[in-house]
Amino acid sequence: MTTKKVLITGSSGVGKTSIFNRFVHDTFSERPLSAIGLRVDKKVMEANGQPLALILWEIKGEVSREKVPRTYFMGASAAVYVFDLSRPGSLKNMEADLALIRRALPGCLVRVVGNKKDLLSREELLVMERETRADCFTSARTGENVEALFREVGQELMKQ
Repeated sequence: MTTKKVLITGSSGVGKTSIFNRFVHDTFSERPLSAIGLRVDKKVMEANGQPLALILWEIKGEVSREKVPRTYFMGASAAVYVFDLSRPGSLKNMEADLALIRRALPGCLVRVVGNKKDLLSREELLVMERETRADCFTSARTGENVEALFREVGQELMKQ
């Protein structure tokens, strides 16, 4: 079985823990306990007809703030950067964070994800589609696009 390490990162309060829990355990809590430092779990799935184990590392805090040990990046094949669609301020550190990820992990698959799409109107979502670099929008609350996000990541990783 192929095993790949995937980082989940982004600003505080954007829903990293909720996306993690929705994908790994298919659960959602209105008041999730925030990850402290690092949280790791495994999800086995099928990608391109092959078994794939994703080792998910949920990292608390902005990676560009020098609070995240660089050892967390070692061996990562992909990074999922999460921001909160309902809080544009959560995009503030995105460019610096993504630049650091790309420097630390050249050639790493990176996906930018706008979470909490259930909190926005159709019109607001259209604006966010135009104004952000998001690869997809998710709702950890409803589960919308969470499985699809990681399925797409898994398929891309299996092509490498």
